[in-house]
Amino acid sequence: MSQRSKYIIRSEEIEAYSPANHTGTRNKRLIGPRVNGARHLEIVLGEIERNEGAIAHMHPDLEQAVYVLEGEAVVRIDDVPHDIRAGDLVYFPAKVFHDIKVTSPVIRMLVIYGPPYDEQPHQVVRKE
Repeated sequence: MSQRSKYIIRSEEIEAYSPANHTGTRNKRLIGPRVNGARHLEIVLGEIERNEGAIAHMHPDLEQAVYVLEGEAVVRIDDVPHDIRAGDLVYFPAKVFHDIKVTSPVIRMLVIYGPPYDEQPHQVVRKE
């Protein structure tokens, strides 16, 4: 019988939350400071419903990457729209505005932050 460990994460055991600046979104923080003490990395499993997503925003001091597991959406990076789908990896550099709107019934993705975002409001600037 294996022992429970903070190094093995089961997504079904993580409580979902709705992140700021998003609608129709359920996230589960898999790796991060409050989950298992990670200091330089955060990974979130996100799910967003059709016609929902994130308003235009940027992170002044962190980078973000999104790997699409399932579904399709349109992301805008610096106001340029891009169609994304399962298998795509999207990179959002620091200080670059981005948003997302889901076009399939649902989109599932891994969201990676460096350094960890940890839902800190000072790490987000909304586009006016």
